[in-house]
Amino acid sequence: MSGSNITAVLDGEQKGQIKEIVCEILELDPDELTDGSLFKEDHGADSLRAIEILAALERTFRVTIDQAAMDRMVNLDGVYAVVADAARE
Repeated sequence: MSGSNITAVLDGEQKGQIKEIVCEILELDPDELTDGSLFKEDHGADSLRAIEILAALERTFRVTIDQAAMDRMVNLDGVYAVVADAARE
């Protein structure tokens, strides 16, 4: 499946929920976070925050996300793809 189709599984409301979770954990205003901005480089997130994001996503969407997928969760686009993949499993 091509990268552009991966997030097709998620609707706008789900993407909004994901952005809300990430903003809350990273303590960011939603205007500061774009789909492509990098959590670590642009927003100073550390690995503990990434684990918090992963745990919150698992609780919210009732999915299991392999910790190896954290390597892909560098920005919202990556998180959307990881959650979409987990939802398909």
